Amino acid sequence: MDLALLRTFVTVHRAGSFTRAAALLGLSQPAVTSQIRTLERQLGRPLFLRQARGVTPTTIGDELAHKAAPHLDALVEIAETGIDDDSPVRTLHLAGPPEFTAERALSALTELTGKDGQGFALRATFGNAEEALEGLAAGHHDLAIGTARPRGALLTATPLCDEEHVLVAAPRWAAQTGAGEPRRTSAPDLAHVPVVEVHESLPFVTRYWASVFDTCPAAPGTVVVPDLRAVLTCVIAGAGLAVLPRYLCAAALARGDVVALHDPAVPPLRTYFLVVRTGTLAMPHIARAHEWLLRAAGDWN
Repeated sequence: MDLALLRTFVTVHRAGSFTRAAALLGLSQPAVTSQIRTLERQLGRPLFLRQARGVTPTTIGDELAHKAAPHLDALVEIAETGIDDDSPVRTLHLAGPPEFTAERALSALTELTGKDGQGFALRATFGNAEEALEGLAAGHHDLAIGTARPRGALLTATPLCDEEHVLVAAPRWAAQTGAGEPRRTSAPDLAHVPVVEVHESLPFVTRYWASVFDTCPAAPGTVVVPDLRAVLTCVIAGAGLAVLPRYLCAAALARGDVVALHDPAVPPLRTYFLVVRTGTLAMPHIARAHEWLLRAAGDWN
């Protein structure tokens, strides 16, 4: 059986679409369709049911994908990295948002690198959720951390942890607004306080206002920087208010560098997912990293 045909089959199975698979493989859609038909003729059984939007695997298709996918992934990795008897350590490619990946995931995974000769080399890529999932689907990453559960059979997502968001500012802003008082649950008057955010669309502040106050923020972004750690630095310096993950600002809250301006009964949460290409957890280094992150996440919530 031609391995090229099997690779195309597995890609279609994961993507759920000839069009999507063609883009991932760098082939034309007619070429992908032709390869699948050739494989179906060789096997004498249909592998997919064609639908208006994409394809659905048959029972035989699911069985073949389950058997073939892990081995094909291993062969692709060998082809890309080569075989070096003096360097048996495998490389894990991780993608995720810069702040969470740096502050949470990397500190956990570095414990596994080079450990007793059973570890792995680690390469990390920072990006937004869409970029991470696209790179994972294309085979550029082994694991991706994101805040959206992907659709389709191409990727498999497991809930990792919940992230609590906190409305914070420097103490002087809390004094001016009357916010930051212990257990304050009523909405503070913040219309005149500048906003520090990671994007002009104010994603964190807008989500917090909609969830907690059932409205939109009144003030535009005054300082916009592309990293939540930089947002925290600006808030400590007195630039304005921000909505930050509690894990990121917990130390600053404990020191009194910033204060919480509001204490809602139900704080806004955002769920992180750990995502892999379906079938790749059969590869030991990916499975070990996946299990280790899930275990570490038990201490993050």
